[in-house]
Amino acid sequence: MNFHKELDARGLNCPLPILKAKKALAEINSGDVLRVMATDPGSVRDFQAFARQTGNTLLEHSANGQEFVFFLQRK
Repeated sequence: MNFHKELDARGLNCPLPILKAKKALAEINSGDVLRVMATDPGSVRDFQAFARQTGNTLLEHSANGQEFVFFLQRK
């Protein structure tokens, strides 16, 4: 998937991946896509809730072993 900005949140625990994603989303344009890489298992639940609460779209998420990748589209 194409993305406009990437955030490496690997090694960070809740709530840091969400806080850093919120800041990164503020730096891109509406409709742009942010790719987030994280290792916190709770991040799956956290990013789903974050998308619902903020109106941003969680386009896709996947897991590869202990690494999670999220694609968020800014509203």
